[in-house]
Amino acid sequence: MPVLINFKICDNAKECNGIQVCPTGALSWNETKKTIIIDNTKCISCGSCEKACMVDAIRVAKTKKEYDKIKKEMDKDPRKVSDLFIDRYGAQPVHPAFLISEDKFNLEVLESTKLTVVEVFKNESIMCLLYSIPIKDLFDNFDIKYRKMEIEDDALLDKYKIKKLPVLLFFRAGKLIGKVEGYYDDSKEKEIKKKIDKII
Repeated sequence: MPVLINFKICDNAKECNGIQVCPTGALSWNETKKTIIIDNTKCISCGSCEKACMVDAIRVAKTKKEYDKIKKEMDKDPRKVSDLFIDRYGAQPVHPAFLISEDKFNLEVLESTKLTVVEVFKNESIMCLLYSIPIKDLFDNFDIKYRKMEIEDDALLDKYKIKKLPVLLFFRAGKLIGKVEGYYDDSKEKEIKKKIDKII
C-alpha cells in the first residue's frame, strides 16, 4: 500500500530522513519541482521512512482501510510546520527533529532549498526555558526551515565571524544573508523580531 506524507507539517526538504533511509528509492527529491515525490510502485512497505521521520509526517498504510483512515486524518489536520516549533531561542533543545550535529551542517543548511535558520549554541550559552522566546513566535509567519546545532570547536564561529552565542544564522541557497547574535529573553521579543524582519 502507498506511503503518505502530511505536507502540512513536513518541511519538504531534500534532506528528508525518509529519503535517506528508503531502500528502494520510493521516496526521492524532485529537483525541478523542488518537492519530495513518492513512487509507490517501488515501495515495499518496510516502514523505514515512517520510523525515520521525526515529526511523524510520513505514514505507511498496510491496507486500503488504513490508507483511507490516514488520508482522512491528514486532510483534517489543522496544523502547519510552524506549529512544531516548540523549541525556544537560546534554551535547551526540546524537540529532537530540529537538532542536528555539526557533520550535518552542509546537508541540512548549506544545501537546503529553503530559507534556513540555524540556531548555533554551546552548553554554556543555554539559558532558562521559562524566559526564552518560543521559536514559533519568531517565525510563525515565515516559510522557513529551522534547525538547532551545538558546536564543539570555533571553526564555524570563525568562518561566519560570530562573536556571541547563541546566534541565529540565516541562509538562502547556501549563502549567509544575516545573523542575530546573543540571547534575547521574552522582554526583548519585539527587538529580535525587528532584526529578523530586516534580514528576511
